[in-house]
Amino acid sequence: MARIAQISQVGGPDVIRWIDVDLPAPGPGQVRYRSTAVGLNYIDTYHRSGLYPVPMPSGLGVEAAGVVEAVGDGANFSIGDRVCTFGPSLGAYATQRNIPGSGLFLIPDDIDDLTAAAGLLKGCTAEFLVERCARVQPGWDVLVHAAAGGVGLLLVQWLKHIGARVIGTVSTPQKAQAAHAAGADEIILYTQEPVASRVRALTGGAGVRVTFDGVGAATWEASLDATGRRGMIVNYGNAGGPVAGVNLGTLAQKGSLFTTRPTLFDYYAAPEERAAGIDQVWDLFRKKVLNVTVCQTYALKEAAQAHRDLEAGRTTGSSVLIV
Repeated sequence: MARIAQISQVGGPDVIRWIDVDLPAPGPGQVRYRSTAVGLNYIDTYHRSGLYPVPMPSGLGVEAAGVVEAVGDGANFSIGDRVCTFGPSLGAYATQRNIPGSGLFLIPDDIDDLTAAAGLLKGCTAEFLVERCARVQPGWDVLVHAAAGGVGLLLVQWLKHIGARVIGTVSTPQKAQAAHAAGADEIILYTQEPVASRVRALTGGAGVRVTFDGVGAATWEASLDATGRRGMIVNYGNAGGPVAGVNLGTLAQKGSLFTTRPTLFDYYAAPEERAAGIDQVWDLFRKKVLNVTVCQTYALKEAAQAHRDLEAGRTTGSSVLIV
């Protein structure tokens, strides 16, 4: 008997319900795994709230680590394999589940389940944003909004690894400490000082070459004003609301700026793209270039509270639901 989270309507965290289901034997190409740890990601709140519409009823969660319990015909896994997933199929908030084997990846022996559940999706997000989307070069000035968040901390570490100068924005002194520890060169407390003017001062008036913005509407104007001539704004999240009605003329007036709204699965579309990104993430975890900071853990059944804390800005780094 598997216990799974399900939503039948969009809304706040209270719409999350838990149901017990008897899972059938895995079908052709499918694998059943038992969850050990489930990653909490901001996209989970978008599915729950309706910002990203999903068919109802729906499961929740895209990221998890676990152990293979049963294998369908043609699935290239063995019982006992340690595996992880980062989607795109929903339903990771579950004690057990059947999913296509194509959505699973082996966890290396020297990577623990907590790191895999907390870091695979966020690590791959940092990889594609820095390496494939913005193609950041050594010496560039780069702005990272929400630099103490789960993705933010990994972005800071990745950017420092390749030799960029990182300016991070955070809301509290405690989060400033976390961003500094990850390698941020400069920190802006956006609750106390204007972001764009401070960025311009730190860059001799030039602005940054790239802005990574996972906040959205709440930081859009600051991103426009902080990004230098022919720079790029990479808007990869909506924690502060979605950016709407982008005026192309404004991009011209601000210095012939580029902007993009990328998603992981457009950059990880082919198996070889997924393999290359995941291998690089595992390697940087292994070398301690990237360190996943799990600052909050919850029991799986406490997923609704985890959503409340995440949306209220009460979390730092990554959060994991323990099964």
